[in-house]
Amino acid sequence: VQLQASGGGLVQAGGSLRLSCAASGRTIRTFVMGWFRQALGKEREFVAGINWNAGSTDYANSVKGRFTISRDNAKNTVYLQMNSLKPEDTAVYFCAADRASGLAYTARDYDYWGQGTQVTVSS
Repeated sequence: VQLQASGGGLVQAGGSLRLSCAASGRTIRTFVMGWFRQALGKEREFVAGINWNAGSTDYANSVKGRFTISRDNAKNTVYLQMNSLKPEDTAVYFCAADRASGLAYTARDYDYWGQGTQVTVSS
């Protein structure tokens, strides 16, 4: 599975961005999908996860109520809608795929990774 993240950019605080993660090579419809982020000098952290049929989602406390993860299995794509962005959301955002069935919260649980897209939020 190859994952391609896109949609990052520079936005002012309070603004919105929508990240996309397009998969190729095989269908991801049975995979758990996740978004992680890594700020400069910090470890990669879980942002959001979604199970295969979007029946279960979860978020890091820092983004609950502001970010929404979704998926379109017909398009083999996962999205992260980010609203009310804050400067502390600045990071490289990665999408990842996990062949297991339950939501996963640590990077080592995921089997495939995209290349990352930069999100910069100015104050």
